Amino acid sequence: MATEPTANALAPGDPGAIDAFVDHLLFERRLSTHTAQAYRNDLTGLAVFLHRAGRGLGTADYRLLRRWLANLGTRGYARTSVARKAAAAGTFYAWAARRGMVEANPAALLSSPARGSRLPTVLKVAEAERLATAPPSGDPVGLRDRALLELLYGSGLRVAEACGLDLEDLDLEGQRVRVLGKGGKERVVPMGDFAAQAVLQYLEEGRGAFLPEPDKRVRSAEEAVFFNRRKKRMTPRDARAMVQRYVRFALAGRSVSPHTLRHSFATHLLEAGADIRAVQELLGHASLATTQRYTHVSRSRLFEAYRRSHPRA
Repeated sequence: MATEPTANALAPGDPGAIDAFVDHLLFERRLSTHTAQAYRNDLTGLAVFLHRAGRGLGTADYRLLRRWLANLGTRGYARTSVARKAAAAGTFYAWAARRGMVEANPAALLSSPARGSRLPTVLKVAEAERLATAPPSGDPVGLRDRALLELLYGSGLRVAEACGLDLEDLDLEGQRVRVLGKGGKERVVPMGDFAAQAVLQYLEEGRGAFLPEPDKRVRSAEEAVFFNRRKKRMTPRDARAMVQRYVRFALAGRSVSPHTLRHSFATHLLEAGADIRAVQELLGHASLATTQRYTHVSRSRLFEAYRRSHPRA
């Protein structure tokens, strides 16, 4: 089993440079801890490769970076993974160059493998409903899981956004939820009738069973909407495991993650004729191009909606 590289496996100065860059991501760019950790892992892997070549992050050149990417490919990494690691190196060196940590940016001309055009996995409406209604309603765990699944599909939340919800973020009367998305950007998205009802039932009948003991409570945990079995705030990892449990029961044989429900949310809106810019706002996408990939999934049904709806179709 592979182990994480230690500081002794890196050139002098590399661990400190990586730590400073991760702090920049967390506290200046306000990226999530999950994203920042991914950058850390990618850069640590690069630093180990460079150290074996007798170099460090501060003395790398374009040729070595190209060798690193080629090495990743020969080791069986997917093109998407190689592209992500190349982007991590590019972001790091652009940051380091701005701060005078390197004389020139060795990744400035670095190109990464084409990512390909794989479309997101999307559930049919009936499949999404089957998954969302799979949890039993007679126990706190089932009520929690039903509420979370309904939010993931009914409001299109990222899994980290759903796990980060506090009670003050919910407006059940107005059927809205306030979300803190990527980069610390806040948005307000609607909750449908099913999601609002499931969340309300969970809050009234299930959440109390997950609350920490009074002498162990801290405000950040006490205010959380969703808890795991250890009576701590639910994590994205907890949520992914939960989704997999119900997929095995309700959609056996399908490859489904929490993000699949977000993909399905967007695609089903577009298929029903929703404006793409409205969907962009609901998803919290900074770029319309990110949202447009869902149009490829639902284009045929959009054409059908056009023929049914437009007076000159």
